[in-house]
Amino acid sequence: MNIFRKLFLLLALTGCVSLASAAVWDIDPSHSHVGFRIRHLVTKVNGQFDKFKGSVNFDEKDLKNISAKADIDTSSINTNEPKRDTHLKSADFFDVEKFPAMTFKSTGVKNIKGSQFQLVGDLSLHGVTKPVVLDVELGGVTQDPWGNTRSGFSAKGVINRKDYGMVWNKALDNGGMLIGDDVEINIELEAVRKK
Repeated sequence: MNIFRKLFLLLALTGCVSLASAAVWDIDPSHSHVGFRIRHLVTKVNGQFDKFKGSVNFDEKDLKNISAKADIDTSSINTNEPKRDTHLKSADFFDVEKFPAMTFKSTGVKNIKGSQFQLVGDLSLHGVTKPVVLDVELGGVTQDPWGNTRSGFSAKGVINRKDYGMVWNKALDNGGMLIGDDVEINIELEAVRKK
């Protein structure tokens, strides 16, 4: 076997080992949180989505090829105020009858520093798809008492709701607006490695 064949075989085997060590991790909704925060008058209101699913594909020893996808049920929006939630589900905001889900699909990763990195992806919401960047931290990987391997992630980002066609607002007498445009995203995910 000549040197080029040996080199090719070595590279091929290395690639196979790298692919084999990556795994799919299913998001565990019962131990995860998909939340947001937006300004209302002089404070900020918190909310969350109660129904979502998704997965993360990664090797905990090498984050450069991490990928993620998620589907979120927009009708599961919950701000602990039923009247506000009904308004948010209406055509003024999420229009859940027309757009029952929002989706996120990663397209790349950058700025890896230890367990922290930026996950780049496309967020499809309200009939619009825009690129977003999430600041993510891998919280760790461990075994649970039932023999499952679990990973944890914290992610933050900001989007402008008007970029997604959500322009409803009310002007205030003092010249301000009732609600802000920037929406802060706060996500805590726990995922279970597929066996």
